[in-house]
Amino acid sequence: MRFDTTITGVFATLLIAFLGYSFYLYADLPQQNGPVSPQVAQGKLLWQQHNCSACHQVYGLGGYLGPDLTNVYSRRGSDFIRGFLQAGVNTMPAFHLSEQDMEALLAYLKNIDQSGNADPRQFIPQTYGHIVQR
Repeated sequence: MRFDTTITGVFATLLIAFLGYSFYLYADLPQQNGPVSPQVAQGKLLWQQHNCSACHQVYGLGGYLGPDLTNVYSRRGSDFIRGFLQAGVNTMPAFHLSEQDMEALLAYLKNIDQSGNADPRQFIPQTYGHIVQR
């Protein structure tokens, strides 16, 4: 009988610790900037459908074959990005996107560009796994 009580006590202690730690981690998540335009949402869907993150990074997360595209819009501009998407290069295929899809993808990249900086030297890691930007 005492063995069952010990197991129940240990289980209850672990469950309370897990729930408390989970609440601590998720109670202070970074704030969202609010809803995005339908065009930006469509651009994100295109990004996912074409699996762009297999080769490219956003905020330092993703593949390593292509460059980080977090701030490509402000560095290169929409015409440069459009040319790469239409013509392709040795390691990136040409994407035959409609004009509407092209504008949506450009809107998504512009939105990402405005939301932060991909330079990892600007990130401060927190002990609980999140990062904040200087």
